[in-house]
Amino acid sequence: MLTARSAERAHELRAELPGAEVLVADLADPAAVTALAGRLPDSLDSVVHAAGVVDLGPVAELSAGSWQEQLAVNLVAPAVLTRIALPALRAGRGSVVFLNSGAGLVAHPTWSAYAASKHGLRALADALRAEEGGAGIRVTTVYPGRTATPMQQKVHAQEGKEYDASEWIEPATVADAILHVLDLPRDATISDLTIRPTA
Repeated sequence: MLTARSAERAHELRAELPGAEVLVADLADPAAVTALAGRLPDSLDSVVHAAGVVDLGPVAELSAGSWQEQLAVNLVAPAVLTRIALPALRAGRGSVVFLNSGAGLVAHPTWSAYAASKHGLRALADALRAEEGGAGIRVTTVYPGRTATPMQQKVHAQEGKEYDASEWIEPATVADAILHVLDLPRDATISDLTIRPTA
């Protein structure tokens, strides 16, 4: 089961992944996320939070709207979606994976809003792990460094730098790490995983 921001993106995902159920919800809208509650199965073995937005700028220039969008998508949406998925996760003794960022560990100039949202995501994961561990739910935060995605291309443009995808982590490498976390035998858990480019 996947979520897409628009019907157009949902159509693309269905074409790319035949057989996948794709739900449409704008993650910047908590009400739209909450509306997914009735569409979830009774049992879930995993929830992976991988959506995110970024908008760089110094604190002196970032608008309230930029702050609100990044916090809504990067932090509030995962919190709301996790809340509505918890009954199914408890039933399935499932895993929750939060795809964070190196910015969730260290904030650099012009990254304040994004880093704040990712620091908050780390806090959400830590609290959830402590609250739901007794129910058998495993919670992992993955902190990838710069990864060759369209978001990274946008970041380079905002930084005024040339973008070369070969310098950064392949998305498939991050996906493999997430699959490793999800496939880990039940006798262990990985609470935090940092992935960095070798270049």
